[in-house]
Amino acid sequence: MNTQAAPRSGAVAVVGRPNVGKSTLVNALVGAKVSIVSNRPQTTRHRLLGIATFPGGQLQLVDTPGIHRGERSQSATAMHRMMNRAARGALEGVDAAVLVVEAGRWDEEDTLAYDALRDAKVPVVLVVNQVDRIQDKTSLLPYLQKATEGRDFAGVHPVSALKRTGLDALVAELLALVPEGPPAFDEDAITDKSQRFLAGELLREQLMRQLGAELPYSTTVEIESFSEEQTKSGPMARIGAVIWVEREGQKAIVIGKGGARLREIGTRARMSMERLFGCKVFLETFVRVRAGWSDDEAALRSFGYDD
Repeated sequence: MNTQAAPRSGAVAVVGRPNVGKSTLVNALVGAKVSIVSNRPQTTRHRLLGIATFPGGQLQLVDTPGIHRGERSQSATAMHRMMNRAARGALEGVDAAVLVVEAGRWDEEDTLAYDALRDAKVPVVLVVNQVDRIQDKTSLLPYLQKATEGRDFAGVHPVSALKRTGLDALVAELLALVPEGPPAFDEDAITDKSQRFLAGELLREQLMRQLGAELPYSTTVEIESFSEEQTKSGPMARIGAVIWVEREGQKAIVIGKGGARLREIGTRARMSMERLFGCKVFLETFVRVRAGWSDDEAALRSFGYDD
């Protein structure tokens, strides 16, 4: 008699306010870097599917931009409105959702994210991230009681996505919430995005990390060319990328004195690409100005943003 449980497969939205570690959690579950990470809110601008395959089944993890207030305010840019729509749209057709919050903190944007999930009418698992930062562990229980009071969660999991602790129990619960069925993707797949897309994201990650304090949301990346070729030392990806800014002064900041900053950004991005793609990368970067691109929906769509 075969008592082995049937495999499970389903889509799980990963939702939360900005900068709570959603992308770090997705990367940890996938076991590879598919979502870029920085300490700046709104680093994630696109819906991205991270594919995590386990012995018991497969989870298609929908990493989303952080849900934030101000979508309808006059100061909200087209990019912020599009990111909010992308985050909410990611809830359509999923089997379950994860609400990621920061251990010890719950604010109105966490409530906003929870309300969006409640309206989606899917099982919601609360993931309390960054528990390793809580010095007084006795404060965790009253925090959990307060966070769950009056809210319907299918489960609660304190984790550290960065240190990959507490994830086994989370995976088991999520697999139990998705339907039985074969995996939607091959076992070795990690995302539905192309290498071209990932190359642009890895370059943008370095912009966010190295320029976040100066140009938090005024840069984006467009991959103009992406080709693969065989060299004497093995395969190589040849990539041409444009870093778009909104003003000439921002262009000078990105380039830096004598081009030093742009070289550093390019070098770090290239190294990240080589680790992810498993081959040598030749990366050529240019910086160009397009005024007002972040508040122009046509420009955003031409750069690959969608909702």
